[in-house]
Amino acid sequence: MFKSAPAKWLGILSLALLAVGCAGQNAGELLSSRIAQAPASAIAGEHEIFVATTRAKAADTKQVFSGDRSPVASFARVDMTVPAIHKTGEIERRLNGQLSDPAKYFTAKSVTTFDSIGGFSKSLSQDINERGGRALVFVHGYNTAFDSAVYRLTQIAQDAGYSGTPVLFSWASGGRVVDYVYDNNSATAARDALEETLRLVAKSGAKRIDIIAHSMGNWVTMEALRQLAVTGDRTLGGRLGDVVLASPDIDVDVFKSQMVRYGKPDKPFFLFLSKDDRALDLSRLIAGNKPRVGGYENAADLAGLGVVVVDLSNASAGDRLNHTKFADNPVLVKLLGEKLLEDRTFGTAELSGRNSRIGSLAGGITQTISSAAEIVITTPFEVLNVVVGGAK
Repeated sequence: MFKSAPAKWLGILSLALLAVGCAGQNAGELLSSRIAQAPASAIAGEHEIFVATTRAKAADTKQVFSGDRSPVASFARVDMTVPAIHKTGEIERRLNGQLSDPAKYFTAKSVTTFDSIGGFSKSLSQDINERGGRALVFVHGYNTAFDSAVYRLTQIAQDAGYSGTPVLFSWASGGRVVDYVYDNNSATAARDALEETLRLVAKSGAKRIDIIAHSMGNWVTMEALRQLAVTGDRTLGGRLGDVVLASPDIDVDVFKSQMVRYGKPDKPFFLFLSKDDRALDLSRLIAGNKPRVGGYENAADLAGLGVVVVDLSNASAGDRLNHTKFADNPVLVKLLGEKLLEDRTFGTAELSGRNSRIGSLAGGITQTISSAAEIVITTPFEVLNVVVGGAK
């Protein structure tokens, strides 16, 4: 099936370059030298995004952090607003150099940097305490500039109605489609920093830490979790909540070895995959035609490792690469982060509640799809075929 003609791969590469090129036109500036006044009625939400990053500081202060690597982690907080005109699943953003209007665009009001881990932890601890002891750590993927990562987590927090503390872990992605190998090495170099960040969030008072990783961010996430397991603290002292793996850009064999070393999770990880993910088709080509987890066809094989696999192949996406369905359909994130993941008894020892929990997941997916489609949910216990949007 994958011994395709070069023309197919050329088409995929061309599509990827086109899609990334369009996205890249707005990339770069997070801060603006000019912010328009906007009434409170024009603002849908305000979010404090806590940041731990292995990026170097940018020469252009409006970018805050660049795509270059730093040997030490930096810490910051970004105060963001979301306009009332915001549409679920979208990111309304201004062009570089354009007036920043909070009534029209996602807007960074200010960025606070911390000179020490202690200062960051103190501010983080206060926010976590005020928000009930819950934190969500988001790890972005390949080809993601710093501003884009901040915007994405803000969108997830807004559309999910997330009430805890959002924490962005931003590794040094070059933010260019040609930087795939650089990005992969940057993600690898950042695994210790992510492990330390997760421990820092726990030490800062988080009683529950959920993780959402996207694309290549799954690689650094799985490596950090593997390292936690090696140290005998794979659940962060019982604070690790749910792990959501969206479109993982990881070699299947590598992922299996990571999961084996980590061990079957006490609560199964959630894994979103899509067989029509064109970005992962390209990644597969670069990686010697080896299957990527996010496009893998044998869901039962993955479920046996202790994950719930949600196949979104037939779900619509907001990008032509079909690579960000987890955020384009943000109701899924809300269900996982707000409703489904509140169930702390879901596991092999508590089978009685599994059907209602997966049924709720299926019902939530139904809300995100308008046309007839079949969503296949494969759990460590069974396979569910859920027809949504019409009858079959």
